[in-house]
Amino acid sequence: MHLRKDLSALVILTAILFCGVSRAAGTVNPQVELKTNLGTVVLELYPDAAPKTVKNFLQYVKSGFYNGTIFHRVIDNFMIQGGGMGKDLKDKKRNPTIPLEAQLAFDHGLKNDIGTIAMAREEKPDTANSEFFINVADNDFLNPAQLPEGDPVTFMRRGMEHTMPRAQAQLMAAGYAPFGRVIDGMDVVNKIKVLQTAQHHEHLNVPIDTVTILSAKILKVPLVPKTIEQQLETKPVEPAPTEQPMQPLAPAEPVQPAAPEAAVPAQTN
Repeated sequence: MHLRKDLSALVILTAILFCGVSRAAGTVNPQVELKTNLGTVVLELYPDAAPKTVKNFLQYVKSGFYNGTIFHRVIDNFMIQGGGMGKDLKDKKRNPTIPLEAQLAFDHGLKNDIGTIAMAREEKPDTANSEFFINVADNDFLNPAQLPEGDPVTFMRRGMEHTMPRAQAQLMAAGYAPFGRVIDGMDVVNKIKVLQTAQHHEHLNVPIDTVTILSAKILKVPLVPKTIEQQLETKPVEPAPTEQPMQPLAPAEPVQPAAPEAAVPAQTN
């Protein structure tokens, strides 16, 4: 009699544990594979930290929008940017813009640190659509900043004191919204970040050797996430074949461009 009760209890406990595992499996963060001509990068996205941003990015992935787009702006020690242009450097038709979730992501502990992916935008906060960038440094100045009271307002940014009208300061302090991070393929990101660049018409810091996103897809079987250190330990940076290079019109601009183009992570002071 006691054995039967013990077995029943064991069955119930097993069922509870199984349900717990199933529920946990159902809440796994989505992972996206970006296959490029230089290698593959896998991203893990965080809907809890930036729900609208993640939903927007996944819609572009599911529609095949990113297939054939390029990383059109590369600055070592800053970021690599893509997701909006084809090889002809012409903008693809995009969906409507989305609200900025930089503060929400920041409140969830997600910052513009090395290896995170964030949305590019224009100067006004709610202007992100398809373009994204991957941070290749800890870019604290891209995180949202709290401003003191007053108008005009005086505040510190990147180690410098600024005084300006509050409306202008709010644009500078709005930040950029990270929504995931690289969990595999940081070695590929590092290959891209050091490519030689040039100016093409109005576009600065364009890689001479074109880096194309061949495909973007949601992984059905998620990977075990790796830290940046783990990724670089197991995959040393090696040169790889590239596509037909573009012919530069002018030498590359310095690493810190004087004025960012539209829909980019602006290097604000």
